[in-house]
Amino acid sequence: MERYVVAFLRASMAWLAMGVTLGVCMTVHPGWIVYRPAHLHMLLLGFVMMMIAGVAYHVLPRFAATSLYSPRIAVAHWVASNVGLTLLASGFIVRLHNGPIGAWLLGVGGVLSAAGAYAMVWNLWRTLDRAAVPPSRLMNTGRPLTTMSSSPGR
Repeated sequence: MERYVVAFLRASMAWLAMGVTLGVCMTVHPGWIVYRPAHLHMLLLGFVMMMIAGVAYHVLPRFAATSLYSPRIAVAHWVASNVGLTLLASGFIVRLHNGPIGAWLLGVGGVLSAAGAYAMVWNLWRTLDRAAVPPSRLMNTGRPLTTMSSSPGR
């Protein structure tokens, strides 16, 4: 697997552990329920989105029989998403105790997280563009379509 795929999968598991830990703390200390937004973002943007990104970066190029459009964009996505989510989760916690700094953390973290998501969409969209099937191959010509396993050299 590519290094950025492994990085996304490991980040996903780390965010799962942190989100679950915060959830357990909220259960043990009911007053901590105020940290629910941080908990939810750790699990949804951290665990779920990072897992989806890692799997998508690994699987979609293989399904499309092409290379990823830009591994550098995938790395930038990983950095932006993880830094953004760290700032976002911190912002949800800090804003309860120090409003202006928390609001700043939320804003910057949200923008970085969104930028990472947009980078993934662009990268995977461009990857799928490389694998576009010409419409003439989709028409029923009475002949079977060529598959990867039946093409020469593969």
